[in-house]
Amino acid sequence: MAFSFPFRLSRAGRLRGLALLLALLAAACNSGPAGLGGDRDGSVPPPVTPSFRAALPNSFADVVDLVTPAVVNIAATGSVDRTLVEMGPSPFPPGSPLDEFFERFREQYAEDPDEPVQRTSQGSGFLIDPSGLIVTNFHVIAGAPNIVVTLHDGFELPARIVGTDPRTDLALLRVETSRTLPYLEFGDSDDVRVGDWVIAIGNPFGLGGTVTAGIVSARGRDIAAGPYDAYLQIDAAINRGSSGGPTFDASGRVVGINSAIFSPSGGNIGIGFAIPSNLAAPVVAELSRRGFVERGWLGVRIQDVSTEIAERRGLPDTTGAVVVEVEPGSPAARAGLRAGDVVRRFEGQPVETIRQLTRMVGDTAIGREVRLDVWRGGRRLSLDVTIGAVPAPEEQARGPRRPPAG
Repeated sequence: MAFSFPFRLSRAGRLRGLALLLALLAAACNSGPAGLGGDRDGSVPPPVTPSFRAALPNSFADVVDLVTPAVVNIAATGSVDRTLVEMGPSPFPPGSPLDEFFERFREQYAEDPDEPVQRTSQGSGFLIDPSGLIVTNFHVIAGAPNIVVTLHDGFELPARIVGTDPRTDLALLRVETSRTLPYLEFGDSDDVRVGDWVIAIGNPFGLGGTVTAGIVSARGRDIAAGPYDAYLQIDAAINRGSSGGPTFDASGRVVGINSAIFSPSGGNIGIGFAIPSNLAAPVVAELSRRGFVERGWLGVRIQDVSTEIAERRGLPDTTGAVVVEVEPGSPAARAGLRAGDVVRRFEGQPVETIRQLTRMVGDTAIGREVRLDVWRGGRRLSLDVTIGAVPAPEEQARGPRRPPAG
């Protein structure tokens, strides 16, 4: 096709005309189909589609071969507190994992109230040191004076408790042997993303050395079991007896500890929970050093800020923690904290929920002075408080609070 003009253009004019023609052609090409909408310039944005094809693993066999020898089975035998059987209605929220576990437990042991209540708990664990240190769940070995560990090759060893931490449902055991023991190291659970592959190994229903695989379904799950809830939710099958076993990423790093399941029937329905390795590792290290975990303490009962409370107190939003009660003689009492105060900041960090404040206090070194920003009587004020240690009787009275998977 040729273009002719009835008059002569200068060289500069011809160049300007050519530029205009090219611009019109480019606009026509980028305008997109009519009626589909687009950006302001008329272009249609591309669909949200990955530009790569995710590689599915052909097999986890190589990883499993490497890590399985360090995974152990745990049998713990002991008596169960009769008061759990004789209690009235479940104290936990209806339908919660804890409520379901409570009811199943009571039905199992309430048949013959005159007989001593004995239990044998089957669980899992894994070696983290060649000297024989084993990580498992607290609820697997709680109240059990007799603990037997079975290694991957079937060799049995008696185990003793090095330390326990009920608040995170973790326990550390030790076995003594002249054998060379394989062991695992913790990976970085912060690197784990929703959708990543994970592998769980455990002892479900006494079937030792069972391997399951799935993906991370969610992160930071709170299942109302305690202030340190920040579970990885996984769909790799976890059943009774899997508790305390490791959760691996596809590279064979321990990124979690199988700890709980959510299930109306008590069996796997694809909703399992693992303690993240970054939460477990420092706890295990302190259990190894001291046998217990020392946490900071304020000495208050708190609740979340509801919309009604925020409106009544003139707060701009519902963030913070309402002080319901201050324990006499506690660090909070000595600092002048009162019932009705709303804690809004802890050492300059915003306090969103009571769970967050509990963790902030618990993670603070004993004896450290911190500043609390509180809302009282319609105005802000700051209080300096010296963090104390959790009294031993309170810590011991808490006991296990998590729904066991085994």
